[in-house]
Amino acid sequence: MTPAALEWVARFRRYMSSERRLSRHTDSNYARDLAALVKYCDKAGLEEWRSLDTQHVRMFAAHSHAGGLSPRSVQRRLSAVRSFYEFLIRENQARLGAPAAAGASERSGVTHNPAVDVRAPKAAKRLPETLDPDQMARLLEIPPGDPFDTRDRAIMELLYSSGLRLSELVGLNVGDLDLRDRMVDVLGKGRKARRVPVGSVAAGALDKWLTERTALVKPGETALFVGRRGQRLGPRAVQKRVAQWAVRQGLSMHVYPHLFRHSFATHLLESSRELRGVQELLGHADISTTQVYTHLDFQHLARIYEASHPRARARKKG
Repeated sequence: MTPAALEWVARFRRYMSSERRLSRHTDSNYARDLAALVKYCDKAGLEEWRSLDTQHVRMFAAHSHAGGLSPRSVQRRLSAVRSFYEFLIRENQARLGAPAAAGASERSGVTHNPAVDVRAPKAAKRLPETLDPDQMARLLEIPPGDPFDTRDRAIMELLYSSGLRLSELVGLNVGDLDLRDRMVDVLGKGRKARRVPVGSVAAGALDKWLTERTALVKPGETALFVGRRGQRLGPRAVQKRVAQWAVRQGLSMHVYPHLFRHSFATHLLESSRELRGVQELLGHADISTTQVYTHLDFQHLARIYEASHPRARARKKG
C-alpha cells in the first residue's frame, strides 16, 4: 500500500489509544489485525483503502480462517477492520471542504464500510463442564462441622437444587426463601424475577443454616448467606469456598459455582426431556441458550448406546 494509506493506520491507532483509551492488549490486537489486512491488500494489489470492497473483506476473512485463525479470532479481526473503516469515513467527512494542513496526508476518500456486512464463520459452541451425579453426591457429603460448614453445604445444595447463577445466589434475602412451600424467589438477568422450586435435601440444609445464621448475622442484615462479619457474602468468597470443598472432598477437577447450574440443567434434561421447563427454571430468555445442554444429553445417550447395544461396536475377530 502507499505510504499515505499506511499513515491512516498509524492515525487510527493514535486515535484509539488517546481518545478511546484502549488497553495495551487491545491496541496490540488492533495492530496485529490491521497489519494482516495491509499484507492481504499488498498481495491483492490494492494501494488505497477506498479500493477495498466487501468481496475483498470476505476473502480476507476466509484466508485468515484457512490460515489457522479460530472463528472467534476472525470475528475480532473483522471487528478491527469495521472500526478502522468507521474512523476513515468519519475523518473523510470531517475533512470534506476543509483545506488540507501543510504536510498532512491526503484525505482517505473512503465513503462506505466494506466490512459492515461480513460475518465470521460460526464458532463451535463450547459444551459446558458438568459433574456427574456420583461426583455431585461426593461433593455434597459434607460432615457436620462449624456454622460455616453448614452454610457452605446449604449454598451448594441450593445451587444444585435450583440451578441458580452465582449473582442470584448472593443476592438472595431471607424473605425470598419459602421453606414451607419449598420455593425461592430469584432476581435474574435484566432484573427478571422467577420462582423456582427447592429440593427437599436443599430445604433441609437451608433450615439448618437459618438456625446457625441467627447467631452470626448483624442487626438489620437481610442477606440469606452471610460471612464471618455477619454481612452479605460476596461472589468471590463463594467461589473460594466451593473450590476448597472440591479439594477436601477429593475431586480432581476445578469446581466453581456455575458448574452446579450446568449440572442441574444436564441432569434434569437427562431424566425429564422437558426443554421448555428447564428453560423456565434457568431463566433463559432464549431457548437456544438452553439447547446447549441437549448436546450434553445426546453425548450421554451415545455413551449408553455404545456400552449396551449389541451392535453398537464391531465384534473382535478371534
